[in-house]
Formats: sequence, structure tokens, C-alpha cells
Amino acid sequence: MKSLVDSISIITCTGKNKVGKVATEITSQGYCSTKNMCYFGLKFHAVAFCGKRIIPFPEISILSATDENDSTVFKRECVGNLNNREIYADKIYSDIPFYKETQECKKLELFTPVRAIKGESPEIPQREKNTRDLFLTAVSKVRQPIESLFNWLNEKTNIQRVMKVRAISGLWYI
Repeated sequence: MKSLVDSISIITCTGKNKVGKVATEITSQGYCSTKNMCYFGLKFHAVAFCGKRIIPFPEISILSATDENDSTVFKRECVGNLNNREIYADKIYSDIPFYKETQECKKLELFTPVRAIKGESPEIPQREKNTRDLFLTAVSKVRQPIESLFNWLNEKTNIQRVMKVRAISGLWYI
């Protein structure tokens, strides 16, 4: 079994100096590195089954504060419910010591793009560049459907831009 893991930002207010006024009980300030912007909102995390030529089916979905690390939320909320599968995720989820422990007891295998290691000599990444690039391409191809799921979800509900919502109850209907 293959599972895909990722998260998407739910933005209620953007801007460095703006303070969020919508659903302040559950939103917080965060930073989206892919869009290079500060915002108030939530994160929607999904663990989805991966099938051939179909959009992934969400198995687990979680809302969290934007200031929580994706990897921390995944380990706390999801790992306990997963067994016997391959998990394909972003670089943020690569916590090798944690997954070595879970690999033995839960039979989970985690595939993430290779992260640069601090203090690693510059010759090693140069020598292993082709191998790392091939692995990155392979993981990215398997992960692409979850990006399609989030794109479909955003097109249907405009979940990433819920700035016109004025109350918590409005967030739940999106």
C-alpha cells in the first residue's frame, strides 16, 4: 500500500503587519515558504491512498495551527493509525531516527527527497548528485497526485483563500 502525505495552507488574512480577525480561536500566524508570504490561517494535512490513474482518496485529514511543524503534526496524529505501507512525503517529513524506530514495529517505509546534511563535505553531494536527482524525480512523480488532489480541492472550494469568511462556522462549511 502506498500513502501520500502533504499539507495545504488555509489563508484567512495575508500581510506581515495585518492581524487576523476571522476565527482567531483556531487560526495563527504562519509563513508559507512556497508562496513567500506571511499569513493568518490554518493548515490542512492529508494522508491519502495512492491508486493508479485516480485522484488520491484521503484516509486521514487534520486541521492544525500554521505555526506547528508538518512533521510534528504527522508524527503525533497520523503515525499511530498507519501500518504496513510506503509513505511518500516532502523533505519536511524526513526525520530519519524516528522512522527507523517505526519501520521495525509498524512496517512503515518513508520516501522523501534527500536533504542536505549540515557539516557534510562538499565532495559527497557532488559525487551523489545524479543518484539524488534520480531519487528526487522518482519521489516527486509518486507524490504528484496529492498535489492534484489539493489543486482540485482548491478549485472546488477556494480553500486557500477563505478571506471572506467571517466566523468559525463559515470555515466548517467550506
